[in-house]
Amino acid sequence: MPSYKAPVEDFLFLFHELLEIDKRGDVPGFGELTPDMTSAILEGGAKFCEEVLQPLNQVGDEHGCVLENGVVRTPPGFKEAFQKYCEDGWNRLGAPEDAGGAGLPSVVTFAFTEMGMSANQAFAMYPGLTTAAYSALWATGEPWMKEHVAKKMISGEWTGTMCLTEPHCGTDLKLMKTKAVEQEDGTYRITGTKIFISGGDHDMTDNIIHMVIAKVPDADGKLANDLSTVNFFMVPKMLVDKETGAIKGRNGVSCGSIEKKMGIKGNATAVLNFDEAVAYRLGGRPPEKKTETGEVKKSKSAGMAGMFGMMNGARMGVGIQGIAIGEVAYQNGVAYANERLAGRALTGAKNPDQAADPIMVFPDVRRLLISSRSFVEGARALAMYVSMLFTLQVFGKDEKEREEAADLAQLMTPVIKAFFTDRGFQAANDSMQVFGGHGYVRDHGMEQFVRDARINQVYEGANGIQALDLVGRKMTAKGGRATMTFFAKIEEFIKENEGDAAMKPFIEPLQTGYKRLGEAAGWLMENAPKNYDNAGAASYDMLNIFGTVALGWMWARMAKIAQAKLAAGEGNKAFYERKLVLARYWMEREMPMTASWLERAKQGADGYMALDAAAF
Repeated sequence: MPSYKAPVEDFLFLFHELLEIDKRGDVPGFGELTPDMTSAILEGGAKFCEEVLQPLNQVGDEHGCVLENGVVRTPPGFKEAFQKYCEDGWNRLGAPEDAGGAGLPSVVTFAFTEMGMSANQAFAMYPGLTTAAYSALWATGEPWMKEHVAKKMISGEWTGTMCLTEPHCGTDLKLMKTKAVEQEDGTYRITGTKIFISGGDHDMTDNIIHMVIAKVPDADGKLANDLSTVNFFMVPKMLVDKETGAIKGRNGVSCGSIEKKMGIKGNATAVLNFDEAVAYRLGGRPPEKKTETGEVKKSKSAGMAGMFGMMNGARMGVGIQGIAIGEVAYQNGVAYANERLAGRALTGAKNPDQAADPIMVFPDVRRLLISSRSFVEGARALAMYVSMLFTLQVFGKDEKEREEAADLAQLMTPVIKAFFTDRGFQAANDSMQVFGGHGYVRDHGMEQFVRDARINQVYEGANGIQALDLVGRKMTAKGGRATMTFFAKIEEFIKENEGDAAMKPFIEPLQTGYKRLGEAAGWLMENAPKNYDNAGAASYDMLNIFGTVALGWMWARMAKIAQAKLAAGEGNKAFYERKLVLARYWMEREMPMTASWLERAKQGADGYMALDAAAF
């Protein structure tokens, strides 16, 4: 059976040495996050994840979810674990205090998210999606929804989902067929089918609140082939009394089936059928707009800001899943490499009293493991940095800081979702490779990590779509303001440290990678307008350059801290020495990859588009 140990020490380092959150007393919630407090929260979360969730990971995979007589049964132990999860208050960490939550900043909640996903991704998705759903409801819902629905989701009495994908469409929302017809009482009746709904139905709570997007038809009942009538709705599985919050009976929502999947089998991925289901539009009434002639034109779309906010939060969460699966797979790969005896070290026996040396002595085994470790710790640093931005975009000290935080958070979201999940899958696959044939069989749990990790590259917007979003929207938004801000931060760091001889092994590779990133961006600016396929062809290479440089920036910052701590003789010497080794690895082995991605990007679209479709 695999094991898991939460990286509490690394989180504390990121909180208090890299980000220095306890020095930001001007930001609500940050000033209270002393090392003692964050240590207590993280240690408690680690204990729960290690002792309650992790032992159920293989159980969930073996048993899966079952649909019986219209009821979805979760794997043995899941319901009890969810009850304890809520009793211990882990579901309330980031919820507003006036809603019964602890009101902790995102940097803390996302740290706990990673631990939960490492321990048991299938389970952690239930409360994770609930958080995304109640956050959207709290931001866009009517007062009664907040009081009687959102609060029950925060307490853990009810859970939530996101319902976007349909059998014939996912990313292209224009093709949606799910319709919402307004009723005389102001409610809507939704009809349609949504698929791939994680946690779509289960037996752990009495009610499930579905956050649904649907089109409002015109007077003739037709659906527009665009986004002009797309709206955001709350659709409860069980009807809710607006005055008391009591359950009134079943709504027109049913689980048609649950998917038979490659991984995350402990999470009920449902096909949901909406049959005249009562729905409540979120975001208020659609705004009225005046045309150039002064004519008042009523919009038919509302609540989309809440939907996009929910989706961005979910994409951040999926990116963290990439880190999480890489971490737990790596830990088990290391344990096996130190235990498994085979052959002798190339430089002579390291274990002469035994029949063979542990395979950890071989450079190729270390290649598989150190690449995973350097990715995981670099990605965790960037994720915590962006998590902090989520708070600063609301509570920053001034308008400039809030604007900058919002820009960078938006820019980094597709990078975190796509780059992290690609590399997380690679880390899981590489760690399975360490086990050889033993990794391929089920006993050690490694093949489950690979299967579970694979979905992260697909849901919440496939990674190719994220790459397109990065180059087509995020990098160019508001005249490229976010991109320029990111570039300026790297330039500032390089300038501050380029004269420090000890930092040379980190600054020079970072500077080289940064120049390649700028060259790739320049190539896109010049060549994308000539042929938009050039942007599409270069997008994935650009994503890889962006992610590698962003993690390089994090590693250079961490290396600077580690050098200072070692020079001062402070803290855990072994911890800081390891940080320096991993930082050097990223600069020496990963940063040079930006050169090949740059050359690939500059080839444009011809190599992809020249072959006729029929010839593939």
